[in-house]
Amino acid sequence: MPRKTETYLKNYQKLQEIAEKISNIDKPDIDQLVKMIEEATKAYTYCQNRIENVEKALAKK
Repeated sequence: MPRKTETYLKNYQKLQEIAEKISNIDKPDIDQLVKMIEEATKAYTYCQNRIENVEKALAKK
């Protein structure tokens, strides 16, 4: 279950930061990339779930 301090905006910003870091890497370190991809996957999943929940709530109205 997501922590209460997590928000869509925080996770979206995390995705943007990771994308920026990845695009600026000259010589990728696979260990660093794996960690960033894991973080990005968690943030993406949170954002996607939040969007789906909002869509469901709007569809009920």
